[in-house]
Amino acid sequence: MKGVKNMRDESWRTNDIENAVRKYADMVYRIALARTRSESDAQDVFQEVFLRYCRHRDKLTDETHERAWLARVTINCSKSLLRSAWNRRTVPLDESLPFCEPEASGVYEAVMALPVKYRTVVHLHYGEGFTLSEIAQTLHTNENTVKTRLRRAREQLRTTLKGERDDV
Repeated sequence: MKGVKNMRDESWRTNDIENAVRKYADMVYRIALARTRSESDAQDVFQEVFLRYCRHRDKLTDETHERAWLARVTINCSKSLLRSAWNRRTVPLDESLPFCEPEASGVYEAVMALPVKYRTVVHLHYGEGFTLSEIAQTLHTNENTVKTRLRRAREQLRTTLKGERDDV
């Protein structure tokens, strides 16, 4: 009977992992893509994040903690990948992401052109629906810093997008 219990435990663990991947895959991939600006790098980060999740999931206490932990680990893995010596020696291919509407492409490009500290808060707030306090906890910073970064990002986007509209 002891062997049956262990098999059940393993089955539950596998189900936990599958559920987490289903639930958070989009969020993890989008954060990684926003940070790395590369589909292949985002996929590498995605894999690393869920490998770490497998090793540390027992320490995660609830759904909110799990979501914040995955976001933080995604950001950290993205930073590590971008700092790696191997990554600095590579030349990225020009990857174009498909968008349905031309306006969406302009917004995407404008957001991707933001400095990483602004791009991250914009993505977490608007793309993932994180509150300002959740972003502050995830980034290990002060909530007022998050507000300032979000405001400055909006100002830069407004200027950039207004300039594009004037050019048309």
